[in-house]
Amino acid sequence: MSYVLYYSPGAASMAVHWMLIEAGIPFEARLIDIDTGAQHDPEYRRLNPAGRVPTLIVDGVPRHESAALLMLLAERHPTAGLAPAPGSPDRAEWFEWMVFFANTLLPAMRDWFYADSDGDPAGAQAVRALAERRIEEAWERLGATLADGRAFLVGGRLSTADFLALMLMRWTRNMPRKATSRENLMPYIIRVRALPSFIELNAREGLSDWSNPVGQA
Repeated sequence: MSYVLYYSPGAASMAVHWMLIEAGIPFEARLIDIDTGAQHDPEYRRLNPAGRVPTLIVDGVPRHESAALLMLLAERHPTAGLAPAPGSPDRAEWFEWMVFFANTLLPAMRDWFYADSDGDPAGAQAVRALAERRIEEAWERLGATLADGRAFLVGGRLSTADFLALMLMRWTRNMPRKATSRENLMPYIIRVRALPSFIELNAREGLSDWSNPVGQA
């Protein structure tokens, strides 16, 4: 099995990058700096016509979409234990969270950040308002789930759902209401940010703006 990950620091590729590190899967990382428009380079567009990250080259074939890539990697590397096994009691809940993040929260986040450029600027304010409401509802749902004190979202152990959840929480750092302002989410955020793989991920991507304070775990 061979993998090449095209990523941009902190972008939608972050969850896939994190999984590869956590699972100890050998891969090559190639930077696509979306802040400089590298995602529009013709060479990259041949790999990803949408001009987005991530792109993961899987045995020579380019594949896309963060949630799909996480699920694919979990299937190809079951010994990593980053998804409940087929037939297990937790499998259904894992599917629900993965699809919820992919179908509800990820699109709402994009609408909030790119309402002016993805559609008619005249309607951007309404699009952003609807996106914000969906994002708020998502955090309420997540907070209600975590209220029972569970360590991770599914089955009491780290999974691909946690990679997506924390990546999306990190994106709120530039929004009016941040995930870190919610008391019902903070224990989970602190716990998952303390994982060695998350710390290594931030080091590899050159990120330092959303980590636990020194000594906090």
